[in-house]
Amino acid sequence: MTISAHPITFFAHFKRLSALRGALVAGVLAVSAAPDIAAAQAARPGAFDGTWNVTFAPKAGNCHASNTVPFNVYGTRVSSAGGGKVTGGVTRKGNVTVRITVGASWADGSGRLAGNSGAGRWSGLITGDHCSGVWQAVRS
Repeated sequence: MTISAHPITFFAHFKRLSALRGALVAGVLAVSAAPDIAAAQAARPGAFDGTWNVTFAPKAGNCHASNTVPFNVYGTRVSSAGGGKVTGGVTRKGNVTVRITVGASWADGSGRLAGNSGAGRWSGLITGDHCSGVWQAVRS
């Protein structure tokens, strides 16, 4: 009786394929984790962290009332501290951009934070009217 070498060869190739498959899975996991790593790095504590009270004053359009809204800053992210959806970011130098959405109304703003205050401009569509103006912020 003769034992064939074919099954032994099959298992030798299987080990190499298994190692290759492991490397491929590790690569895919590393690539899929990259956005999470980038998000974690972007969300590191920063010089502008805290709650900011931002007052929006209209200068053009059919918007008459000023409003004060709280924002949270953590790392490079700007988010809502109550009321409406706020998305945006702040650079290490304090340049800030945000979008505020409440129902069908929205406004885009940009400006600069320095120390415990900031200022800039905004424009948007507020209750159906195009408006624009300025904003001022104070860290609480």
